[in-house]
Amino acid sequence: MNETSYLTIARTVSAEIEVKRSRFIGHVERVATEDEARAVIERIRKQHWDARHNCSAFVLGPIGDVQRSNDDGEPSGTAGAPMLEVLRGREVSDVVAVVTRYFGGVLLGAGGLVRAYSDSVRAALDEATVMERRLLQLADVVVDHANAGKLENDLRARNVSMLGVDYAEAVTLHVAVSAGELESLAGVLAELTGGTATATPTGTSWVDA
Repeated sequence: MNETSYLTIARTVSAEIEVKRSRFIGHVERVATEDEARAVIERIRKQHWDARHNCSAFVLGPIGDVQRSNDDGEPSGTAGAPMLEVLRGREVSDVVAVVTRYFGGVLLGAGGLVRAYSDSVRAALDEATVMERRLLQLADVVVDHANAGKLENDLRARNVSMLGVDYAEAVTLHVAVSAGELESLAGVLAELTGGTATATPTGTSWVDA
């Protein structure tokens, strides 16, 4: 993780492992806020209301500065903290992990619990698609209808991210480029349109790569 990019997951994934007859169901989901993370935890808790434990951990923010974990009745430090360490080790953020345990009648001991909860999160993350989010500079490019389609295709071919298109008297392309590339975008537009289209900066945003 750094100030301009970080890793997250593309979709919700669950995976199940069995350890000495106890079932551990690992669930990882992408979230944007702490409220969303806690809502996921509560939803899983209601879904698996008959389970012995629903332990959780989450990491949020571009630099992963929001981190929480909960043992949900397991011995302190044997569930939530190891789950959090797996998320940190994989360097993913905006991710909540919940591990549901259905007790199988055999005590695992502290070391066994740490391994089981860690392995459950790893199993889920192994099934997940990890993707990059980047902090990009946004701009609007206004062009006439006759040239809009070709310009859009030309910009895509030059790896300019296309976030949307608005049609009115003219066409506005909402584009995004990496930090520091607005100047080079201006040069590209001048080359492609003979100076008839320019880029107006509109701010910055985190965008899925």
